[in-house]
Amino acid sequence: MKEILVRSFTGLVYISLLMVSLLNEHALIILFYFFGLICLAEFKKLIGYKSFLPFIFFTILYLVFGYWQFFMNSHTGLDEATQILQVVTIFVQLFLIKDLFTEKRIPLFISKRFILTTFYLSSAFVFLILIANYNNTYEPLILFGSFVLIWTNDTFAFLVGKNFGKQKLFEKISPKKTVEGFLGGLLFASIASYFIATFTETLTFNHWLILAIIISVFGTLGDLIESKFKRQADVKDSGIIMPGHGGLLDRLDSIIFAAPFIYLFLEII
Repeated sequence: MKEILVRSFTGLVYISLLMVSLLNEHALIILFYFFGLICLAEFKKLIGYKSFLPFIFFTILYLVFGYWQFFMNSHTGLDEATQILQVVTIFVQLFLIKDLFTEKRIPLFISKRFILTTFYLSSAFVFLILIANYNNTYEPLILFGSFVLIWTNDTFAFLVGKNFGKQKLFEKISPKKTVEGFLGGLLFASIASYFIATFTETLTFNHWLILAIIISVFGTLGDLIESKFKRQADVKDSGIIMPGHGGLLDRLDSIIFAAPFIYLFLEII
C-alpha cells in the first residue's frame, strides 16, 4: 500500500510539473532543460561515460535552439539547422534500432558514447520544445497530446499484456512485454487520438491517428532500447530520482525516442 501511495504521489508531481510548464514557453524551456540534465546524467551512468562534455554540448545545443525558436524575431537559418539535426538524430536512432535487433550488446566505444549523448538524448529535448512550437506558433497542446498518447499506450500495453499477453515481444530484453500488449497499447492510443483531436482542436483526427501509430511504434522501440542499455549496465532502473518509478529517463525514454519522428511528421503535414 505504501509503495502504491509513493508511486502515485511521485507520478502526480511529475505530471503537475509538466502541465504547469506547458502554460508558458519560458517555463517549458526551463523545465525541460533540467529534465534533460537529469536524463543525461542517468544515461551517462548507464553507458559508463564519465566525461563532462555531454553537459556542455547539451546546454549549447538546447539553449541555442530554444533561444532561436522562441526569443528571436528572425527564423533565418533555423529550418536548415533543424533539418541537419533531424537527419543526424534519426540516422543515429536507426542505428540504435539495428543494434537492438542484431547485436547482443550495443557497442559503446568512446566516440559512440559521445554520439549517443548528443544525437540520441540531447537532440531529443530540442525536438520536444520544437514540437511545442509547431508552425512557428506556441502550441503546447500538441506536445501535451503526444504525452497523453505515450501514457495511454504504456498503460494499456501493460494492462492488456498482463491479462491477455501470451506471445513475448522481445523476451531477452523485456520479458514482460508481449505482442498482445503492444497491440492493445496501439489500439487504445488510436482511440485516444480521436478524443485528443476533438477536445484540443489542434490537428485533424487523421493526423492524431498517425501520430498515435508513430508514438506507439517508436515509443516502444525507445523503451526496449533503454531496457537493453540497463541490461548491459546490470541495473533495474536508470536512477532513483522518482521514488517508486526509478529514474526520470525511465519515464521519458519513449517520448525521447519518438520526438524526432513526431516532429518530422508535423513538418510533413
